[in-house]
Amino acid sequence: MKLNKIIYVVLLAALIGSAGTGCRKGQFNINKNINNPTDSTITYFVVLPAALNHTSRNVNNRWGVIQNWMSYWARSGTYAPAVTEETYQITTNFGTGIWDNVYDNNYDYAIIQTKAAVAGASFYEGIARIMKALNYQMLVDVYGNVPYTQALKGSGNPTPAYDNGLDIYKALLLEIDAGILLIKNAVVNTTNSNRDIATNDIMFHGDKTLWQKFGNTLKLRMLIHCHNVAAINKATEIATIVSNGSGYLGAGQDATVNPGYTGVDKPNSFFNAYITNTDGSANANNVYYKANEWGIEYYAFDGDKRQSRFYVAGTGGLHGVAYGLPPVGTYAAPILAGIGPGLNKGATAPSIIFTAAESFFLQAEAVYRGWIPGGPAQAKLLMETGVRESFTYLGVPNPVVEANAYLLGNATYPDVDYNGVPQGLGCPAGGLFTILSQKWFALNGLSTEEIWTDWRRVAYSEVATKLFANGAAAPTDHFVYGDGGGYTGSGLSFGPGPFRSVSPQIAPADQIPVRYLYPQTEYNYNGANVPAGITRYSKIFWDTN
Repeated sequence: MKLNKIIYVVLLAALIGSAGTGCRKGQFNINKNINNPTDSTITYFVVLPAALNHTSRNVNNRWGVIQNWMSYWARSGTYAPAVTEETYQITTNFGTGIWDNVYDNNYDYAIIQTKAAVAGASFYEGIARIMKALNYQMLVDVYGNVPYTQALKGSGNPTPAYDNGLDIYKALLLEIDAGILLIKNAVVNTTNSNRDIATNDIMFHGDKTLWQKFGNTLKLRMLIHCHNVAAINKATEIATIVSNGSGYLGAGQDATVNPGYTGVDKPNSFFNAYITNTDGSANANNVYYKANEWGIEYYAFDGDKRQSRFYVAGTGGLHGVAYGLPPVGTYAAPILAGIGPGLNKGATAPSIIFTAAESFFLQAEAVYRGWIPGGPAQAKLLMETGVRESFTYLGVPNPVVEANAYLLGNATYPDVDYNGVPQGLGCPAGGLFTILSQKWFALNGLSTEEIWTDWRRVAYSEVATKLFANGAAAPTDHFVYGDGGGYTGSGLSFGPGPFRSVSPQIAPADQIPVRYLYPQTEYNYNGANVPAGITRYSKIFWDTN
């Protein structure tokens, strides 16, 4: 691998101003030496806000393709087909921004961890450990085996080996535990090494309890991913979470960051990536990404008031375009529904990293699987709380009233009602199908990778024996949305979801990929260690279907 100098963004104003979506070559080498920074005077407390803001960019700005694949967004008719994406023929040059930017972000956390440990700044060190775990979780979930134990060694090891994804997950669970303990026991005053944590921690402002809850919730996400992986003992891990006494992210406890966004010239990362340019004009992504016909109509089918929060009407109203449709004037960008005010909260709004809604859905699944006590009644309560949190976060007027009306109005339908009944022979009932369906409804544009992970990790055959619409056997390799709740699509986007591209170039045998391919730069500079035989259908370790 090439060895490049570390680039540090130490001025907050410069940090915010650089919140674009482009990749900066030379910053993503995973062998940068964390013990030999370019600027020897760099301090952990200066790097922390920059690192947290960078994480928000990675969470918010890198998932447009997955938004399309999961039937939330689609290319507008103003643009020519994105053939590689829409035919699923991804290459080693596809989507490399995730690899580049997440590793780049972890260099910052590694610096914080190393320097904070030397200084005895346990609060800063604990945050770095937890956030680094979040990043590695993303990398494993997208790429599988990645460099971990030998990464970031600089000239000491310019060609690091790839670690097994399962081993990385196990190590990350321990890292989160260590980070939580460091934060829990941290002593903070105005003169010691943990000083100014309330200012430099732009996520929880030095709140120990919220950081512990965040770490626990991140652990729960990872355990849920591994629900079929026997090598990770869920009972032991849940017991560890219970023993620290903090619980999980709760009502109103969304994990967001805001270093001081100040309008279109220094906006939050989502606004910068998907809404406007610095001159106030709609940026390219705002014209490119419009409502997916299958997805937007599903919200309408259930009478879901979140439809007008996830999407904003175009001149043609709240309507979308079939994914992969060739460019035609009737689907030009101004006509279609675009990115709505629940996601676009304005240039100065905080950037999301983890929603409270997701926390409740994760807890609901853990109860469903028997890891957390409470039984069906508790799982239902947690899931419905997640729905209310979703309505609240998105800014639906009178959110609790509207969420309750939504739940009541869809009673007996298993995509909304935890106690719902099958809508046909062999169709799913409530329970797990409801939890995963409600995650799909709630995490549009907020935690897209998590929805892709759900789609990959849970076979529809776990909840159903056949599809409602055509009687075909339920897939054994991925989940299905909509069909079990009575919705089978709209317009040109007809069938179970997520709806596949209608691109004319696509072959019938092609399917949505279950992973990204390793970047070409890895083959160029660390080819001897890159796992062989990887295709877009090589499964991540937790994908046991």
